Order: sequence, then C-alpha cells, then structure tokens
Amino acid sequence: MNEWEERYDIFAAAAWILGHARQSGVPQLPETVSGKRAGDCTEKELLEIVEAGRKADLKLYPFKAGTQGLQRVRRVMGFLHSISFETMLDVGSGRGVFLMPFMKDFPWVRIYALDLLEKKVAFLNELADGGFPQLHAEQKSICHQPYPEKSFDVVTLLEVLEHIPEVEKAVAAAVRMAKQYVVVTVPSKPDSNPEHIHLLTKEKLTRMFRAAGCGRLHFDGVEGHLFLVAALE
Repeated sequence: MNEWEERYDIFAAAAWILGHARQSGVPQLPETVSGKRAGDCTEKELLEIVEAGRKADLKLYPFKAGTQGLQRVRRVMGFLHSISFETMLDVGSGRGVFLMPFMKDFPWVRIYALDLLEKKVAFLNELADGGFPQLHAEQKSICHQPYPEKSFDVVTLLEVLEHIPEVEKAVAAAVRMAKQYVVVTVPSKPDSNPEHIHLLTKEKLTRMFRAAGCGRLHFDGVEGHLFLVAALE
C-alpha cells in the first residue's frame, strides 16, 4: 500500500477526477476508464486515475483521509444509523467533508445538496457524475425554501447556520422541508473565523425551532460544537 492509499480516499478522489475530466477534459484519461464510474473500476484503475489527476496538478486535498474521524461527523453519522430514511437534503455541503463518508455508509439514500458557491456545486456534481449517482447538487439558498414542504426525510444543517444572515428563515425553511428530522451542528464557543456571524447557543436555537413549529429538540455537546436533533414526527 502506497502513501496515497493510506492517506487519501482513493475511491472518492477517482470519482471526482472522472467527473471533472468529462466536464473539462482535464486530465486526459485512457478510453478504457474515461466512460466509467468509480464503482466500475478495478483498484488498479482507481490508482491510475488518481495518478493522472496528480500529474495534471488537480487539487485533491478534499480527499484526505480523516474527516470521518471528526467527532461531530461521527456523532451525526451515529444518529443517522439509528433511524430509517431514504431521502436527505444537506445544506451548505461545501467540499463534502460530511457527504463523502455519508455516501459510503448510506449508498441507497437519495441526496440533494445545496451550496451558494458555484464552484462547490460544480465539484459536487462532478463527484456525482464520476461515482456517486445518488447525489444531486444545486446552487440555491435555503432561505428561499427551494423545495416543497416535506420533500425530504432528513435535512442536515452542519456547520452552516452560523454563516447565514437570515438564520431564522433558514431554520423555518428546513423545518418545513423535512418530514422526520432536522440535524444541526454549530460551534459552541467564539472562534476567529470572520465568516461566523452568529454564536448560536442552545437557548437561541430552541427559540428559533419553536418559532418554526418544532419543539421536540435533543441537544448534545461534541468537541466544541452543539449537536441538535429536531424531531418532526
């Protein structure tokens, strides 16, 4: 096993490179793999795809191993393993720190991902094209409630509410679009990130979720973060 196999998620990296190559032409891949998804490739082919991406200077840092080891990710995954669901909306998906381990554990769940940044949405859809067909990403704001009420079994708001100016609107929209649960993580103490415009305490989140019509709330503390499950059933 080489360094890449030990330190990186080879499957996810190859999936993205396959999708990216189809969209951009970079890197140029052999015809034997260019039309495949990662799940159809041998281990040798996956490594060859990743090596082609490295040689083309593609940024592969999102695929470093260890994100599933984050305590907050483990806590969310533990809860999701305890319930039955088939559809999920993930808000503020970014570079997929949560989504990539999630999709490996829950390959049957249909996932919609929202992000405000075009490049993040493009990244996620390339990832989907190359190996995770259950994923679909769109550039939309949750504050506008982009989907009808009760469209998803679960809505996840992980490390995102602290970024949203109209945070009450975001919470209300999430509650309306969820059938079963809304799952939240937020920082529990001040930090130096200038993009964090709210410090959302248990009291503030309780007030917002109750105003949105949801009062069945379970809180937990996870390594400098608040973890919240809002039950709608």
